[in-house]
Formats: sequence, C-alpha cells, structure tokens
Amino acid sequence: MNRAARVVRWLGRALLAAGLAAAAAAQAGNQKEEALADSVRLALANAIKDARPPQPVFRDEAARQRYGVWLAEMSERLRRKLPDAQSRSEFLATAWYEATRAGLDPAMVLGLIQVESAYRKYAVSMVGARGYMQVMPFWTGVIGDSDRRKLFNMQTNLRYGCAILRMYIDMEQGSLYLALGRYNGSRGRPEYPNAVLAAWKKWELAPAAGGTH
Repeated sequence: MNRAARVVRWLGRALLAAGLAAAAAAQAGNQKEEALADSVRLALANAIKDARPPQPVFRDEAARQRYGVWLAEMSERLRRKLPDAQSRSEFLATAWYEATRAGLDPAMVLGLIQVESAYRKYAVSMVGARGYMQVMPFWTGVIGDSDRRKLFNMQTNLRYGCAILRMYIDMEQGSLYLALGRYNGSRGRPEYPNAVLAAWKKWELAPAAGGTH
C-alpha cells in the first residue's frame, strides 16, 4: 500500500471515530432547568435525601430468589464494563434498589446508563452532565445541598437520575417516550428514546430465568 492510500485510510478511520464520538456525545443527558411546583420540588428533595445504603426488601422468598437470579445474570453481562466483582455487585444492587424505589424497571435504568455514560462513573458530557446517569449539576441546587461533587458518588447519582426520570414520567402522564426525551433535553425527537428502548431490551432477563421483581 502506497503512502497516499495509507493517508486516505487513516483519514477515513479518524472521521469514523469522530462520527461515533459525536453520536455518543449527542446521547448525553441535558435536562433543562424549569419551573417546578413547590410540591414537586419538595417530593424530589425528599426522594434524594435518604443516604442510607441500599437494603432490598422482598415480599417473599420467591422474590428474593428472582433477585438473586437477576443479580447473577446482570453481573455476568456487565463483567466487561465493570471488571471488579465487588464494585459490579455494589453497582447492580444499588441500581436495582434505586430503580425499584422510584417505580422504574431496573433493566430500563441499565439501558439508560448504557446510552448515557457507557457505565463510566466519572463521565462528563459536553454540557456538564455528570456520572452514570448524566445528571445536570443544577439539580443539586434545586433539590439537593448544592454539592456538585456528589454526582460522582454512585448511589447519589443513581438516586438523582431515577428520581428525576420518575418525575418526568409523572409530568408526561405516564409516557416513557416523552419522559426520556425530556430527560435528554430532546423531547419530541425519536433518537434518544429509541436508543434507550433498544438498550433496555439487552438488559432484560429472559423469562425462563425469572423476572426482576
């Protein structure tokens, strides 16, 4: 291969990489600061206030067993993204706890995290969204203690993200499509909701293995 051909090939690869990076960046969260009713702001503040470690509660032994199956299966799927077994287990336990606490499907939350940050704890988007669920820093002033650094704490980030998405779902009268668009700052456009819904399917537990609840 001559030098000119090598340069063309290198440029092609560089452009492809740049395109992929831009596509990934376009998915990063960009929630908009908007006027909230005092009752909504108070409910959100209360939702993120409790900093106790996640302690799953099960209604019966069958539910506990299904959770064990879910945890084992998701741990295997997440092994490449989070190689350390203890960190992976803590992350999944927290994601499950915060998702169910907010009335969300844990598989959907995992799909959203995949799209938002690719499971990078310290991810920061071009617009400043932070952490696993790419939470915008202004939320810490609206419903928290204004300490933006806490958005890099695993449980804090997941709790903010799940509580905010739950609020958007309620605001959109149950429409997950519109709520996801609002979460991403692209309400009404299909790209982001479709990306999350596609990722969601990859994190669902096979029916034969049991459910997540």
